[in-house]
Amino acid sequence: MDYRHAVAADAPAMAELFAANHHDALTEQERARQGFVQGGFDADTLRSMAENGSLLVADDDGRLAGLLGLASPENMPSPPPPVQALLDAQDSLEWEGRPLRSTPFLFYGPVVVAAAYRGKGVARGLFTAALEAASGRADAMVAFIELANQASWRVHVDGFGMTPLGEFTIGDRAYGVVGASTRPAATPGT
Repeated sequence: MDYRHAVAADAPAMAELFAANHHDALTEQERARQGFVQGGFDADTLRSMAENGSLLVADDDGRLAGLLGLASPENMPSPPPPVQALLDAQDSLEWEGRPLRSTPFLFYGPVVVAAAYRGKGVARGLFTAALEAASGRADAMVAFIELANQASWRVHVDGFGMTPLGEFTIGDRAYGVVGASTRPAATPGT
């Protein structure tokens, strides 16, 4: 599996993967079992994100196995409502004892893994690639997960060890904010 930055030519396959895993394309049972993504990520949006270096992909010899967004808040001139809500909450969210606003961070997500690749380490590979890509650019990767998306919560918090930072609500939807350090863990005895 090749974990790399997306390129513009990946846009059609990324849009297809995103659409197939969108909240509105899945049954309630599918959403509970596999998780879901939301938002308006069409081919043009994904192409633009690829061109500015804000997407990573898992490429299995030319077949798209997954994608992950990794963007600087400064690269979002018109953030969607959940992103704006997180930005507005930066003073009440803490990272390592400081307000999130004083921490250089990158937005992590959305994350999508193709059905044929689930349970095979692709999400972890994308997470690891994101940590490597973010290292030196930011102190943390920060994501928001709709609390109804328990599959995503289990993967990111229980599986990858992302730290819960707080919550926010938009209308009737509650979101949890989680973060992961981009700095290598200290080696004991050094």
